[in-house]
Amino acid sequence: MFTGIVEETGEIASFERHGNAARLVVRAKKALEGTVEGDSISIDGVCQTVVEFNSNSFSVDVLAESLKKTTLGLMRKGQRVNLERALASSARFGGHIVQGHVHCVVPIRSLREEGANAYLCVEVPQSHLKYCVAEGSIALDGMSLTIARLEGALVTINIIPATMRKTSLGTKKTGGVMNLETDIVARYVERFVKSGALCPEAPDSALNMLL
Repeated sequence: MFTGIVEETGEIASFERHGNAARLVVRAKKALEGTVEGDSISIDGVCQTVVEFNSNSFSVDVLAESLKKTTLGLMRKGQRVNLERALASSARFGGHIVQGHVHCVVPIRSLREEGANAYLCVEVPQSHLKYCVAEGSIALDGMSLTIARLEGALVTINIIPATMRKTSLGTKKTGGVMNLETDIVARYVERFVKSGALCPEAPDSALNMLL
């Protein structure tokens, strides 16, 4: 499990495809502290398992589903990526529950800076839009962000300067793409309500009002 608080931006050292899988090597510093083979590291929001590492980089094997559903299949040498190690039990919980299970890739419709503010706008598919609420949490490229505004399928986030500096957001442009993970709590609530687990005696009409 992760919190969506990026620890550092790493750099793609190499990306080599082998059939329906790929070996990805990432240069890093902070993410290597205490890391051992088998540990989980979020790369742009995608939970991956460390298979090899040395003093300045780690390697992961990216499998078919991740290549198909995320931006990992688009990685290129020199690209900056957001990194976060799995949450330690003693760590502060600064963001929200992020699993590293990306649902889809979403397009950036705009990214602009206005003084101390930056505004990121992405277009979210209808199937995932229902889990997005104003002032709620969303994970984009592994970053825990707060939704500022919803307009149709467009989700806008107000970005603070520190986030622009410390993550890969500074390298993003309109027309690019990002990994989306919606709030797991919202998805669990939907599942419970639809199944009647939260209130098994409630009539269907009452449940429909909640959905």
